[in-house]
Amino acid sequence: MKTHLGRRPFSAMELHTLYNGYIYGDFKVAREQAKHWHFWLPLIAYYSGAYSDEIGCLTLDDLSVEKKILCFNFHTHGKIKPRLVPVHQALINAGFNEYIAFIKSQKHHRLMFDLPAKTGRYSEKVRIWFSGEGERAGYLQKCDIPNVDQLGMKTAISSLRLNFEQQVRIYALQASSKDAFNYLMGFNEYQHDTFNDTTLLNTVIQQLRTINTNLSWQRFITRESH
Repeated sequence: MKTHLGRRPFSAMELHTLYNGYIYGDFKVAREQAKHWHFWLPLIAYYSGAYSDEIGCLTLDDLSVEKKILCFNFHTHGKIKPRLVPVHQALINAGFNEYIAFIKSQKHHRLMFDLPAKTGRYSEKVRIWFSGEGERAGYLQKCDIPNVDQLGMKTAISSLRLNFEQQVRIYALQASSKDAFNYLMGFNEYQHDTFNDTTLLNTVIQQLRTINTNLSWQRFITRESH
């Protein structure tokens, strides 16, 4: 039986807390088994609106440069349409290019190479790490963010897509392009397969609010144990 009334986006304060949590700080927590995807997947989810399984499926081949704009090519979700989503500058600033160079140097192909599939999907492993399961606390709990709030509304990794949707709706409509909104969300309301104005998409994406300007993958991999 469902005990929650549906998903909601994270509040501004919750986003601040998530992206200032231990993953993005200077110290590991006790018994933490740090993985590169712990750092990157929540960031890519916030800045691209993609589902965790889509991000888990990304390979080096899914990075393309269109009109000098680096884009993610999402195309593995059965219910939403394939789409190119420009890479937000905050990801570059956090060390995304260096991370890609690291992946290539290690001869890996998937961007989230250390995220294993569980029952054929990447999202299950992400869900347990992010939201917890049973007695096991997830990243949310460790950041003191409840899974279900007092109104019965739930937060999960997919809430980041709702945060993306809220912002993209505003910026796309400000650019007088509902098509850009529907395309970036992968909605069927956009009836074409491609979107020719990558520059417009990039203009919309780059307006997404940067949560933490001090994020650094290099800092993540050099964090000390307490």
